[in-house]
Amino acid sequence: MKHPLLLVVAAACAVAAAVWARSALRLRKVARRAEGEFGRESDAATIARSAFRKDVHSTVLYTVLTIASAGGAFLERGSTLLFALVLIPVAVSVVYGRDFVRDSRLAESRLALERRAEEVLSQEDLAPRRWAERLAPETLPDITGFTAGSVYQAGTGMMAGDFYDVFRVAPTRVVAVIGDVTGHGIEPSITAFQAKYLLRVFLRQFRDPAQALEELNAQLSALGREEEMISLCVVVFDTDAGTIRYASAGHPAVWLWHERDVRPLRSTGPLLMLDPDGTYLSRELTLDSGDLVLLYTDGLSEARAGDQMFGEERIANAIRRDPGADPEIIVKSLLEAARDFAREPITDDIAILAVRRE
Repeated sequence: MKHPLLLVVAAACAVAAAVWARSALRLRKVARRAEGEFGRESDAATIARSAFRKDVHSTVLYTVLTIASAGGAFLERGSTLLFALVLIPVAVSVVYGRDFVRDSRLAESRLALERRAEEVLSQEDLAPRRWAERLAPETLPDITGFTAGSVYQAGTGMMAGDFYDVFRVAPTRVVAVIGDVTGHGIEPSITAFQAKYLLRVFLRQFRDPAQALEELNAQLSALGREEEMISLCVVVFDTDAGTIRYASAGHPAVWLWHERDVRPLRSTGPLLMLDPDGTYLSRELTLDSGDLVLLYTDGLSEARAGDQMFGEERIANAIRRDPGADPEIIVKSLLEAARDFAREPITDDIAILAVRRE
């Protein structure tokens, strides 16, 4: 053996040739499948064939190098001629060079299209989250004299139908609102958006939350969306009078922590959009420093473990266990408790809002 190192090179080139050959075989199958599914002239088939030809080219190149290196290891003469076989894959490169460049441009164009498609899909995925942020914001405004906490968990639908709001309507009056539109999808979500911001207007116009609900019901009922209804509760905190005044349109019981116990604030009128002439009442209760109001949508109370629901009493007991906890901790603990309770994933939206007077 004249040149043993060339034998090592030959072995390495043989391994490389085997790898490229295996890849070429797989790409040939891919190219045939693409031609069958999309047609021979399709971009997918063209790119697959180009990748196949490049792998065949690499296989031929490494095969020639294997032969030339193996021959050079044993032959004194003629080894130069063997290495001249490299001109075969070089010739292939020259012949198919334009096709390779064309196919690379096609691949670049396809990449740009895929990137654009991903951007569009990303925007479509982001839009529902942005919309939900308008209806159920992750952060609440800082309102002097009050601490608040909220949490929202989307259900199976893309668009949210639950909403809540906390805002000041006068120097001594703060409002907390929570609502839930029936159904899932874009239409209930639009209705929730309208209800939330129309209610802001009416609560500044009317001191009595029941009047605001009656006006909101009349306006929304006029839209003619008979398949939609809204459960909603409004709680007005008056720090000057030391009271809360609330009105509830068919909403699940809101819980008030007052005088070392919790009491339910139940519905005072029908669901919104159920009856255009529906009437609503408001009730007034004493509000002390440290009192807490907890509002939620029915996705929380109706979380299921088989035939058993999470229920109102578990919510009330969660408040009783640690009524002095930060509202943010209370709402997150309640959501975790409902998740732990449910045996299956919760499919309905859940919104929870807690507000405490300091």
